[in-house]
Amino acid sequence: MIDTHTDGPDTSGLRARAVSGPGTLDRLHERLVAAASRDGLLDVAYTNVDTPVGSLLLAATGSGLVRVAFESEDHELVLDTLAGRFGPRVLRAPARLDHAARELDEYFAGTRTRFDLPLDLALSRGFRQLVQRRLADIEYGDTWSYARVARLVGSPGAVRAVGTACATNPLPIVLPCHRVLRADGTLGGYAGGPARKSALLALEARGRTRAPSGDPG
Repeated sequence: MIDTHTDGPDTSGLRARAVSGPGTLDRLHERLVAAASRDGLLDVAYTNVDTPVGSLLLAATGSGLVRVAFESEDHELVLDTLAGRFGPRVLRAPARLDHAARELDEYFAGTRTRFDLPLDLALSRGFRQLVQRRLADIEYGDTWSYARVARLVGSPGAVRAVGTACATNPLPIVLPCHRVLRADGTLGGYAGGPARKSALLALEARGRTRAPSGDPG
């Protein structure tokens, strides 16, 4: 795990007071995170949440949610990449991600059909970011073809590039690239693998059957 804080706050006093015992390290970590956040020394906060499609890594910068990653993407590798992109001070700080974790819980419970979160799209740019931004236009439970997305962004001949943009989406589920299928209705690729893509589509199909009255919060 990275948890690096090479230029972080002086924690010598905290370490000196650390003694073995239940919760001591947790309390020390919480104080370290609070101090880093207070002093503007936290580059990326992250946490892990358990979901019906496995553990998800959630990561946020000061601008918003920047990464959602499936276990199959190797969470350690993802954290390394974030440290290289945003800075080495990457800390487990669940409190900063409480809102995102709650909305994901609601989504998997079938009570949320869209996300309302600040997002940081710094991990993509150009055409890929343009496509990823428009993914949120696909309604819950609906599916579009790659070709339809290409037409939406004004590049009808860029079907393969749309596929690449979906495959490199740094915020799967929140920006729902799982709702984009091949023209023949088959799944196409997915960062989390075809089983997770099928599971998300099935979840939303059940949600549409229940016809949720609206999103909480």
